[in-house]
Amino acid sequence: MRTTGIVKDRRYLDHGSEYMQPESPARLESIYAMLEQPDMDGHFIEIEPRYADRGEIALVHDPDHIDLVASTAGKAHAYLDADTETSPESYETARLAIGGLFNAIDQIMTGQADNAFALIRPPGHHARRRDSAGFCLFNNIALGAMHAMNRHHLNRILIVDWDLHHGDGTAKTFYNDNRVLYFSTHQYPAYPGTGAVEEIGRGAGIGYTINVPLRPGAGNAQYVKVYRGLLEPVAMAFKPELVLVSAGFDIYYQDPLGGMKVTSRGFAYLTRILMNIADACCQGRLVLTLEGGYHIDGQTASVKAVLKELHDETQVTQEELFRIENEAEERFNPVEPLINRVIHQIEPLWRAFK
Repeated sequence: MRTTGIVKDRRYLDHGSEYMQPESPARLESIYAMLEQPDMDGHFIEIEPRYADRGEIALVHDPDHIDLVASTAGKAHAYLDADTETSPESYETARLAIGGLFNAIDQIMTGQADNAFALIRPPGHHARRRDSAGFCLFNNIALGAMHAMNRHHLNRILIVDWDLHHGDGTAKTFYNDNRVLYFSTHQYPAYPGTGAVEEIGRGAGIGYTINVPLRPGAGNAQYVKVYRGLLEPVAMAFKPELVLVSAGFDIYYQDPLGGMKVTSRGFAYLTRILMNIADACCQGRLVLTLEGGYHIDGQTASVKAVLKELHDETQVTQEELFRIENEAEERFNPVEPLINRVIHQIEPLWRAFK
């Protein structure tokens, strides 16, 4: 079995409340309770988080934006945008989320764990340089990538975003940057309205943003087919030194904010594909961070499936992946035309497809 680290701290429950928005403390409370079950307790290395400092947050965010979020500290309630609220502890909790992900990355890069899952909140992939959005205060995963490049001198980082919603903040952060390959599958149309196939980067970053906007109803077969048919060839050509994942669980088939049909087992499939990429390219270095997911029981079951796969307690086989991507449901929501559209956009830049 592999050594899997988790970032887990009850201070992450201090942000917001169950009455403010779907992104509530109940999401983590359920996951943390699951980790105390007999078949999970003691199976993972707990990674202590720390508070990111202002200079670290400024790797991605403007000083004025940091000041704005900091100004909410101690206030009973504040709106940063129509969907993004804070409570008195939100600023400190957001700093702890960033620092927790940083420490997870450090553990992986120094070989203290094989892979890790930062079970943190608030989420981050919608936060842009100058503003918060979509329940996100600061962009955790973009900051994690910058931290890995600065501290560990990496030059090639793959960010995979399987959240229901396009990670517009992450995409924009690295749109001109060929050190980061950003790959997003997301429901389209949906919030925030970005993530079209034609959005492939700019300048030095052309070809390093890959968007796969899926129609509602996509399930295990469609996701596996996209990951194996698109992500794998490009990732193998890119040869990342670290794989980071914006792990949103709102593509779960019962999520109240989504229209996708991925099951908890489906998340294990995606995890194994990413583990295979990391094994082939970067000694298995893989770090996930929690983004969305609003069906509490479904998210908890799915996180459990991911952790068991990361730890090698379960091991999805190549035969099973092949069978899933060729399941009959593919006929009713075909994804092949979309894959071909994406390849048409990026093939001149990657030459990764036979």
